[in-house]
Amino acid sequence: MMESMFFSSSSPLQLSLPPKSLPSFPVSISSFTKFKSNSRPGRPGLVLLPAMCIPGPIQDTEKSENAEEIPVPSSSSSNNSTYTWCAALGGLGFLETTYLTYLKISNTEPFCAVGGGSCSDVLNSDYAVVLGVPLPLIGMTAYGLIMLLGLKLGGWDLPIKINQTDGRPLLLSVSASMAAASSYFLYILATKFDGASCSYCLASATLSFSLFFIILKDFGLQELQKIVGLPLCTAAIVLAVLNTTYNSLPPIMSSSAAMDLPYYTTEIVKESSPFAISLAKHLKSVGAKMYGAFWCSHCQEQKEMLGREAMKLLDYVECFPDGVKKGVMMVPACTKAGIEGFPTWIINDEVFSGEKTLEELAEISGFGNDSVNQPN
Repeated sequence: MMESMFFSSSSPLQLSLPPKSLPSFPVSISSFTKFKSNSRPGRPGLVLLPAMCIPGPIQDTEKSENAEEIPVPSSSSSNNSTYTWCAALGGLGFLETTYLTYLKISNTEPFCAVGGGSCSDVLNSDYAVVLGVPLPLIGMTAYGLIMLLGLKLGGWDLPIKINQTDGRPLLLSVSASMAAASSYFLYILATKFDGASCSYCLASATLSFSLFFIILKDFGLQELQKIVGLPLCTAAIVLAVLNTTYNSLPPIMSSSAAMDLPYYTTEIVKESSPFAISLAKHLKSVGAKMYGAFWCSHCQEQKEMLGREAMKLLDYVECFPDGVKKGVMMVPACTKAGIEGFPTWIINDEVFSGEKTLEELAEISGFGNDSVNQPN
């Protein structure tokens, strides 16, 4: 497109247009022709300067160059912060649960700065085992997975083949399961261990909740709506497994619920009669067992009735070999037998509760021996 601009010939070359109307792009003068105007005398002649626009505006180019220098905001920095927190908190949880796993496997008492004996009672109770696996070992696996995913998604070169598309939902699912499990454990701590305190349990719960909310914050509402089913399902499965496992545990017996006693032995004073010894041999031959507890006075009376020598021949099962503490259940042998009181005899697959005289034991077991003296 061609445009015409007029310049005064009697003065230095100047544009007659207002300054604000000047174009911001360069122009090239291709030719000019002087002509004599029909203006009145004294009016200066004008020169017509045809001009043509050159493509490529300088101003727009400079703006684009400057725009390239300005960093474009993205969500990568937010993601990196999330992964860093995951790796850090997961590492702390991994160290804590590794220590507790070592204590559980080595049967070592934990150091409890807060809670004292009650902390040890909780960690050594039957509630510290899920499906036969120590609970700290399960926690160590979960925290370790969180830590590795945080490092991998944060840019660390680890031999794990997973990308952000799969890794982020996995992080959310694992953290949701851990938070759900921690909520259940806090419920158990409040209802089954009345008045007990466990600093390790509370620390692990704090880490689990923190990880869940940090990871959850990284998801937008629309993205979360698409994958919310996965973390909900995994959390529901974890809660179902825990509830089934703990509901199968027998309740703490009312007679020992308020007791907190270390295990101790009692001496049997009475000597066994020949009849008691023969009866004990017979009971052992038919597979009879006596179940008792070290603190049970009736059990001690039953032992004295049989005497020292006979008791050494009998199959006697102590249901609380590690003492009685809050949350500690009977040994599996007593639990499997369904023991509900002490002493309990199981003879020929029949259960007999309470103390039994030697005559009663002989009759129940089918023992008859005229060659030995009857008890006085």
